[in-house]
Amino acid sequence: MTKKHGFFMGGLLAIVALALVGCGQSWSGKELATETSGVNLSRETSRGGYQLVTTPELKTWIDQKKPMMIIDTMPLNDSYKKQHVPGAVQYDFPIPEVKAMDDAAKAEFEKFLGPDKDKTLVFYCGFVKCTRSHNGAMWAVKLGYKNVYRCPGGIKAWMEAGYPVAKGDK
Repeated sequence: MTKKHGFFMGGLLAIVALALVGCGQSWSGKELATETSGVNLSRETSRGGYQLVTTPELKTWIDQKKPMMIIDTMPLNDSYKKQHVPGAVQYDFPIPEVKAMDDAAKAEFEKFLGPDKDKTLVFYCGFVKCTRSHNGAMWAVKLGYKNVYRCPGGIKAWMEAGYPVAKGDK
């Protein structure tokens, strides 16, 4: 074997080894959970007809003072009073997908959201797997609101990003 050939083979083996190390990171068992979460989020978004906004994008919108209504869909006493995105208002939704709402519940929710069907609405809950924000965003779309977003990372992603939280009642 010549030095040139040996150098080439050594380099090739190094590249293959590095590629396998990089691929090995996805074999840690977390990829399946990430895939499942991503597919579930995609399906919820498709069923709900709303858009998604990331936590950093929402923070930028707040900093830019974009006109919007931010809705925390977590329980008032167990969550909202303890921590919420500054400026958010609270409207509790359950975790299982809400397939039907009676007329009184629709009217109450619509009154809460207000008459402007073009305003930007941003719903969030606890974390990606929590579907409270999906329910709120989906029903806002069903009631005719056009600029509806869900921030799927919720308050957990907000705090992980180191953004300020507000506490207390409405």
